[in-house]
Amino acid sequence: MALDRLPDLDPDDGEVIDEELAVTDDVLVKVFALGPGATLDPHEHADATNVFHVVEGTVTVLQGDDAETVTAPGVVLNERGQAHGARNDTDETAVLTASLCPLPG
Repeated sequence: MALDRLPDLDPDDGEVIDEELAVTDDVLVKVFALGPGATLDPHEHADATNVFHVVEGTVTVLQGDDAETVTAPGVVLNERGQAHGARNDTDETAVLTASLCPLPG
């Protein structure tokens, strides 16, 4: 049985690749690979908490009007209704997972 669900992702410059890792009745976990210069546009989930786990590289996490650099390993809590996103300001690929729970109704 393979327990590691993290796929090998290789985005081009400016590209974001995402893939679902786990989907259950109460949680969604996705992986995002951000190529150099890529941006995961800010968005919000009114009824769910979103947690980023930076697993490779460095990302600039966006929360509302704030931006903070987070290097792997790093964890970022995005509260319900809080606008959040990420961008890769480096020359290397950055990888983060996002866990969303509970699933929006």
